[in-house]
Amino acid sequence: MSDRFTPSRRAFLRGAGALAAAGASAPLEAAARRDVVVLTAYPDAVVSRFEAAFEKAWPRYRLRIVWRMPHDALPYLRQPGQGGVDVYWSASPRTFTQLKAEQALRKLPVSLAGLPGRVGGSVIDDPDGYFAASEVACYGFAVNPAYLARHGLPVPADWRDLAQPAYAGHVLVPDPVEVGFAPVLVDIPLQAYGWDNGWALWSAIAANARFVGRGGSFVSDELGAGRQGVGLSIDFFVASAIANGAPLKFVYPRQGGVNPAHVAVTAASPNPEGAKAFVSFVLSEAGQRLLTHPDIRKLPVRPAVYAGLPADHHNPFAVAAQGGYRYDNGRGRGRVVPVAAAFGQALVQPRAVLAPLWQKLRAADAAIWAKVWPLLSAPPCKESEVDDPAVQQAFFTRRDDPAAEARAAELVAGWAAAARTRHAQAARLLGVA
Repeated sequence: MSDRFTPSRRAFLRGAGALAAAGASAPLEAAARRDVVVLTAYPDAVVSRFEAAFEKAWPRYRLRIVWRMPHDALPYLRQPGQGGVDVYWSASPRTFTQLKAEQALRKLPVSLAGLPGRVGGSVIDDPDGYFAASEVACYGFAVNPAYLARHGLPVPADWRDLAQPAYAGHVLVPDPVEVGFAPVLVDIPLQAYGWDNGWALWSAIAANARFVGRGGSFVSDELGAGRQGVGLSIDFFVASAIANGAPLKFVYPRQGGVNPAHVAVTAASPNPEGAKAFVSFVLSEAGQRLLTHPDIRKLPVRPAVYAGLPADHHNPFAVAAQGGYRYDNGRGRGRVVPVAAAFGQALVQPRAVLAPLWQKLRAADAAIWAKVWPLLSAPPCKESEVDDPAVQQAFFTRRDDPAAEARAAELVAGWAAAARTRHAQAARLLGVA
């Protein structure tokens, strides 16, 4: 019996010893085939389809999978010989950046023709050619259409819809201080609409929202159970919930952000030609088409693939060409941590105070509105602060550096105090006790 791992018999191999044992037991009929060892966090629904298609296209190779979540991938690839891994393929931009810095990757040996390397304002490929995006996930809104219909609400199309009074109590927002993917969600409107306008928009949305400090799947769970109508999320969490029967859909706002997955060849690859074949396949039109399968539901990075898809299939490249996806992930990478901290102090912590103030303001006359709206919509800090490299460094190193911790704590306290002062002024003007 062949030990080839077919899609129906996939077993994720968890160490170099398991790989060696599998290779030792291979039958003579497979002796001419060379293993391509791929380290990934993708689930079986993704890997099994790529395995079958790759081995059909490249019958001289056999795919071997080592499964590691992103936080475990870096230690694994720091082993001697990089654990025998040929290709790293996963959604973990920081891990790829760190591997490149450690000279643990070789330059991609494949052509990137037909791959633009960016979506709108976001660069998705390594500019030096050490790794390339293999798919993108996008941020947006999970919605429960039945819930919205029951409450007489339209499906929101863009960020400004969520600020409308009718959505009060129907919106779920992940807390960016606690949920890993959420800081980018916060920063998208701030970049897309401008600092002042973005914070004004967020203040109105926050007044309508309930904040949750659990992972991305929690948003889908709450919406799927009919306890909320709209939740901010990232598409792959929602796609997974939909695949498991949740009555949800995903809305891509015009101004969104992207989270790329990447593929790279390790510096110590024992089979560089096989690694080249696999990377070429993943980035080819055939490989990219696999991403659109209903069991996978991911967005290709090769624009030509979208021409053969249904008209309602989201195409981030087309939206970007029309002025969408202005988010600059390079700029955002440094500032999202202080942005999230400011958001927490200005909107999450005082949400119980903020919501009744907005409710009162929405019913106020023009004269009161003119006095109170600036107090509720003002940013908690200047944009120059979160863009300051020294401030960014303080937030990124605060756990390991007492001086950085003190500086970050001082900034956070200042942002919180400013928010409390403005809210107190607004309460007096509105007559809220």
